[in-house]
Amino acid sequence: MKRFIQFCVAMVISFLPGIFGVFFTPHGDSDLWYTGLVTSGLTPGGIWFGIAWTILYALLGVALYLIIKNARPESKKIRAYILFVVQMILNAGWTYAFFGAHMTAFALIILLALFIVSAWMARVFFDIDRRTVWFIVPYLLWMMFAFYMNAYIVLMN
Repeated sequence: MKRFIQFCVAMVISFLPGIFGVFFTPHGDSDLWYTGLVTSGLTPGGIWFGIAWTILYALLGVALYLIIKNARPESKKIRAYILFVVQMILNAGWTYAFFGAHMTAFALIILLALFIVSAWMARVFFDIDRRTVWFIVPYLLWMMFAFYMNAYIVLMN
């Protein structure tokens, strides 16, 4: 039962930026702003963002769970937890900056910081449990694609 609760906690934590982001993702006036932007031809349709983020948050939740349940002392996992929280805050911050405040250039800077912190987190997670890298790499790849999409919007609008 303890492992199940740990898994659930890891999942809830990993989905917090997505829950926060629901308040800022395109709908109503915000949708008019977003649809008025010149976006890359590679930008997927709206439904795909929801699918991608659901998968990515779930993968991050599994990675966090593997760290939580790892037998190493908690003191050895503090850096991993801190980096996970920082990347979650940056993730939510990007959503607010881009969709909430319409500050696309600032969002691009946040995204760069998010990628750096997430890559660092992946390295720290890897040192604790090598399997976690397989759950974090798709997130890193998506961020590279997101950086391209965000940069395109900055340059073309």
